[in-house]
Amino acid sequence: MENMGDRATLLETGRYVQPHVNDAAGGTGAADGPDTEAEARHRRAADAGDTASMSVLGALLLRRGDLDGAEPYLRAATAEGERAAANNLGVLLHQRGYVDDAAGWWRIAAVAGSAPAAHALGRHYRELGDEPAAEYWLRQSAEQGHALGAYALADLLEHRSDVGAERWLRAAAEQGHREAAYRLARALERRARESARSGADVVYRAGTAGPAPRGRRTGQEPLLSMDPVTSTDPRLPAYTGTPGPATMSGPAASLVSEAAQWYQQAAARGHRRAALHLGAILERRGELKEAGRWYLSAAKDGEARAACALGFLLRDAGDEESAAVWWLRAAQEGDGNAANALGALHAARGEPQTAERWYRAAMDAGDVNGAYNLGLLCAAQDRTVQAEQWYRRAAYAGHREAANALAVLLLQADDATGAEPWFSKAAEAGSVDAAFNLGILYAGRDDDGAALRWYERAAAAGHTEAALQVGIARLRDGDDRTAERHLRCAAGGGSAEAAFRLATVLDSREPPSGPPALGEPHGVKSECEQWYERAAEQGHRRAQVRVGMLAAARGDINDAARWYREAAEAGSRNGAFNLGLLLAREGGEREAALWWTRAAQAGHGRAALRLALLAARRGELTEGQRWCARAVELGPAEVAERAARLREALHQELTA
Repeated sequence: MENMGDRATLLETGRYVQPHVNDAAGGTGAADGPDTEAEARHRRAADAGDTASMSVLGALLLRRGDLDGAEPYLRAATAEGERAAANNLGVLLHQRGYVDDAAGWWRIAAVAGSAPAAHALGRHYRELGDEPAAEYWLRQSAEQGHALGAYALADLLEHRSDVGAERWLRAAAEQGHREAAYRLARALERRARESARSGADVVYRAGTAGPAPRGRRTGQEPLLSMDPVTSTDPRLPAYTGTPGPATMSGPAASLVSEAAQWYQQAAARGHRRAALHLGAILERRGELKEAGRWYLSAAKDGEARAACALGFLLRDAGDEESAAVWWLRAAQEGDGNAANALGALHAARGEPQTAERWYRAAMDAGDVNGAYNLGLLCAAQDRTVQAEQWYRRAAYAGHREAANALAVLLLQADDATGAEPWFSKAAEAGSVDAAFNLGILYAGRDDDGAALRWYERAAAAGHTEAALQVGIARLRDGDDRTAERHLRCAAGGGSAEAAFRLATVLDSREPPSGPPALGEPHGVKSECEQWYERAAEQGHRRAQVRVGMLAAARGDINDAARWYREAAEAGSRNGAFNLGLLLAREGGEREAALWWTRAAQAGHGRAALRLALLAARRGELTEGQRWCARAVELGPAEVAERAARLREALHQELTA
């Protein structure tokens, strides 16, 4: 067989080799039926003894499925040294079930240099479990530029976790193999993810230091609320650092860009999963229109995850009705993420029965979020027993937020012993809320050391309220610098209490400033005043009072009055007292008395003393004595002493 030609070649589709022929002129011809001119011409030539026509005619008949008609021509051409015919004869015998005979002919053709035969032989040995032989023949095929051989070799190497797999995936993809292009893109994305996790290529966006706060803690904190999970991962994993979303840079960004190109090549050839992944990359880039186009393409081809992702894209664009249509389509195809999304949608619309039906569908589809969301739904309806059952089911399946929710439920039922292990399990699995809740649990036991450790863990993951608690603890320890760092994180995350405490730290470092000279313009606000204002704007009463004081010190009476009034109306006794002082200085003594009365009734000793002095000036001695007694009771010591002297003076006046 040394003189076998290469006048006919083969392509494979799936497991079997299908013929693809080249005529003698170098073009491609495919028979459409037994009476076509090309087949008739080759048949006449083959019957006249032309070896090349025998090979081509055998391939044409084999392609059509006429095995009986193809076999004699292929055998005759093989006997004359046609290696393509030997390869095709192997295909024919394999289709008849004569696997060993097929391998024999493939070996003959492969030894003669047929890349398709080497590929078929390599696949045969892999099925037998002889990986060394499989690799040898697949490599022979791949090195001759055969796309299917390169892909099969890459698959074998990837199975062994051999780094050489990517090279052959690339070789096959460059020749247009769509599955190779898809798998090459997947490999590139994995490398990008590993690079991002290493931290070398992660650039955090401003304001994304971690998850949004889910609760407020001032004094004794309530445990966190739980939010419904609409989807575990509807649009595939975003490449993020820990914690918070990130933007790729450097080599990782290049890898993702290259992956997108290969996804696009595969998607353009009809690979629906490639279209899904391409849509995900484009969505992360903010190219939403293009992302939607590829999601739509994949969804129309039956990719349920793409339909689900398209639903989220439409929802984010404000088209909730269209989103529901695609979620419904995906959910009906068994996508648990979409079922969860539908459940959350109906729950938000106040349709708990429909929501429960979809959450159950999600659970039946294997999505553990369905059980968790059922727990949330039952808890919202005060069906505590059922909520606990669903939380337990999800928690036992490894759902960390369900474990946290279960622990919250148990703690609310005064079962701290039962709650603690679930908090621990959730925290160890990465639940930031559970780590924070463990801090609360230990703080309630006066175990400040353990509480701080869990707060620090949650704070490191970006939990706003945990960062506040760490900052408070460090302030108690006298470590202002560490406290400032954590308070800045918490304040940046939206905590008014953190903004106020950060301002007090900065305020303590500033030298006292005197009042501005007459006609002097107001100075630029310091950083500490800016943080006070941020807290004040969020309704923090002490911050409002402090901003008012700073404004008054600058001579900005109107601004001072505005902040004092806001604090006073929110219930701040200091705000009411200071507003009274401001009004009295401006001649509004009657209104000032009203605010001092409110402050004194709330326990402000100085306000009570001011009312006593006001009553004394008016000659209302009995009223003055009453307020003096209140001031003595409330203090502080200096105020109590002055009030006692005034009360004695009023008593003497009354008895004179």
